[in-house]
Amino acid sequence: MAQTDGFILSDDIHPIDIVESVAAHHDWEFDRLADDQIAMVVEGQWRSYSLTLAWSAREEVLRLVCTFDMDPPADRMDVLHELLNLANDQVWDGGFTFWGAQRLMVWRYGLVLAGDAVAAPEQIDHMIRAAIEASERFYPAFQMGCWGNATAAEAVGIAIAGAFGRA
Repeated sequence: MAQTDGFILSDDIHPIDIVESVAAHHDWEFDRLADDQIAMVVEGQWRSYSLTLAWSAREEVLRLVCTFDMDPPADRMDVLHELLNLANDQVWDGGFTFWGAQRLMVWRYGLVLAGDAVAAPEQIDHMIRAAIEASERFYPAFQMGCWGNATAAEAVGIAIAGAFGRA
């Protein structure tokens, strides 16, 4: 039985209600901003990540945006953009972008729930965990590329060669 089984009582529930239940289940700090939007903070190994999930009934999409501050030096922006492309080639469910005006690194993903599809708590849990895992995996690469004078290929090599096992 999955950890999330049993805490959603109805199949006819708003996607943001499911997100709220998942957040409460994990004891993540969250704030219901509106009926169709929730924000939360999830602690990672490298930093805290701000997540916003919003439901668009018109598009039938649950959109996740995970952000963390990043203020790269202007002379390293070309490396960051190349690094973003290399990182995005390594992920399947979502992608990174850099919002320059806000100085934020962003992971975005949209879960399409067309045709009255209902999101399962496990899907939403997976969305959130995938965002955190991708951010944790590539955070050191972004740091190395922006401040460590590494090439984009050298920096992304750190994320690809992640350690396995336990110490």
